Amino acid sequence: MVFFTCVLAADALLGQRGMAERARVREQSQLAQQQLDALKSENIALRDYIRRLGNDPATIEAVARQEFGLARPGEFVVVIRDK
Repeated sequence: MVFFTCVLAADALLGQRGMAERARVREQSQLAQQQLDALKSENIALRDYIRRLGNDPATIEAVARQEFGLARPGEFVVVIRDK
């Protein structure tokens, strides 16, 4: 009877559906939720950036200057390269 009780207790703690497994699954779930929250925040930021690219002339100008090295008439673009 004691042996049977020990086997059941060990299975409850360490078995396939035991407490250790539940703790591991809970930790994985929390990590996945944190990753999902981070991705949702990034998604919101990207949607806002896309909206600004379509509607905000200042954002479009900033991208044109940064990405393509464009300048307004009368301005000079100076490119400094490190060796």
